[in-house]
Amino acid sequence: MSLADRPAAASVITEFLRAQAQAPRHGPVARIFGRSPLSVDSRPWYKGSLGEIEVGHILQRLDERWTVLHAVPVGANNADIDHVLIGPGGVFTLNTKNHSGQRVFAGGGAFRVNGHATQHVRNSQHEAARAGRLLSAAVGRQVEATPVIVVVRAKHLTFGRDRPKVAAVASTQLLRWLQKRPMLLESADVAAIAHAAATPHVWRAGRAPDLVPGGDPSEERSRFSVLHSEVVQARRRARGWMLLAMAGAGAAAFGTLAALPDLLLALL
Repeated sequence: MSLADRPAAASVITEFLRAQAQAPRHGPVARIFGRSPLSVDSRPWYKGSLGEIEVGHILQRLDERWTVLHAVPVGANNADIDHVLIGPGGVFTLNTKNHSGQRVFAGGGAFRVNGHATQHVRNSQHEAARAGRLLSAAVGRQVEATPVIVVVRAKHLTFGRDRPKVAAVASTQLLRWLQKRPMLLESADVAAIAHAAATPHVWRAGRAPDLVPGGDPSEERSRFSVLHSEVVQARRRARGWMLLAMAGAGAAAFGTLAALPDLLLALL
């Protein structure tokens, strides 16, 4: 199997489905009232999946000079790199972080979310260094990989006076940022590195067979889509009940409850 065929978020979707499989199925009453089908353990994997899928869609807009790989399995365990890019601007390892609705700060070696320190910079540097070593060994010459933290749907992304040690780029600015990179690789170099990068055993450093962990990505993506639809529907119903409660309170204040049955039927 070529990693070029691997869809975005393949690894994190596998983990999401594994965590969600342990969650009890809600009954009809809970579903009617908009209770989320997600378990506590599966929620972070779900959020991560949405972030990587969104960035995957963005990267599809790069031109044919770029090779984009998703969910690249690395090493003997279940670690992976969210996205690996090879193109005229060089080799990049993208660490996608879905921080929707949160305040993100990047400056120097710091990367904080809602004021709390994270390991995003260290982890991203480790991923890039590892990718550079493995690709260098595969092509027989030095390959430098540049780490990038892609921030998805943050409420605010602000930067300190010190330049971040790892580039932090909002997903909405990612294409423009990549297209502005100076040309570092000739087309022949891009082709050679891309060919090596698409080979699973290159990332295993000879410690594991030429296999990609997880189930069938297409089947798992289909199961994810079904669950995602259920989550969206639950949120709509919960929001509808909230609006109904607000409407009921307002109607009660004015002594007119006649319209509430129609609102209730719209939710069911």
